Amino acid sequence: MDRARLLMDAVEVASVEVARTYAARSKGLLGRDGIETGLVLRPGSGVHTFGMRFAIDVVFVRRDGRVLAVVTMPRHRLGLPRPRSAWILETEAGRAREWGIRPGRTLELSEDPA
Repeated sequence: MDRARLLMDAVEVASVEVARTYAARSKGLLGRDGIETGLVLRPGSGVHTFGMRFAIDVVFVRRDGRVLAVVTMPRHRLGLPRPRSAWILETEAGRAREWGIRPGRTLELSEDPA
């Protein structure tokens, strides 16, 4: 999986994993006991937490980087898709608040060199 720096309003927040392939996006966080940073599903407009071992924050992001919504999803749920979402950030529940991510903020990914 690729890695990238997650920037919010041009300030680095974290280093995150990026799932770009269908297989990587389909697997997502399944089988993990947690995640120290976050996982970006790109592209992405909807998620589920069936089979997950922990609750997650789901951050829906438009093509221009604007955060549309932040939703905390318990385990074993199906989230409503956000058609205007270009990509999604998943992280452990509560972390989006810790990082200050909320609707209206701007996120971007800065690809780490290989």
